Amino acid sequence: MHWMKKIITFCDTINEWIGTYLVCAIVFAFIAIIFGNVIMRYAFNTSFVFMAELEWHLFAMIFLLGAGYTLLHDRHVRVDIFYSTMGRRKKALINCIGVVFLLVPSCALVLYTSIPWVISAYQVGEVSIDPGGIPARFAIKAMLPVGYGLILLQGVSMFLSNLMILLEGAAE
Repeated sequence: MHWMKKIITFCDTINEWIGTYLVCAIVFAFIAIIFGNVIMRYAFNTSFVFMAELEWHLFAMIFLLGAGYTLLHDRHVRVDIFYSTMGRRKKALINCIGVVFLLVPSCALVLYTSIPWVISAYQVGEVSIDPGGIPARFAIKAMLPVGYGLILLQGVSMFLSNLMILLEGAAE
């Protein structure tokens, strides 16, 4: 059980730090860039493709890097008509089944398909199709496997936490 707690702490610490510090910093930059774009557009009647692309790149980073943090704090979307009425052990069992049969396979599929896609984009030096756009398209593409890696990492923590609940009940 001690090794499980260490793994849980490790996974939780990574997603907590990323969600608390990195995603918050990205949100701040995102808001500043949107504000700057609005000022440029309405005050100076101009805009830059680079800035517009940067907005959606940062939004994607917020979403992908924040997903593990959201799962850590149980703030993800859930239809819990039945789940909310279940006891602690039944919830733990449902969570374990969900992680093993839904979360892990979906994350594995995204990682399996996106990593070669990112490598390919890096190798060809993929850039924005728009003149003046962001020159390193592979960087935003790399956020897909990173984000799903963080979700998978949090899934490991979630599975082990719920497994501990089930094992505690079995020991009684």
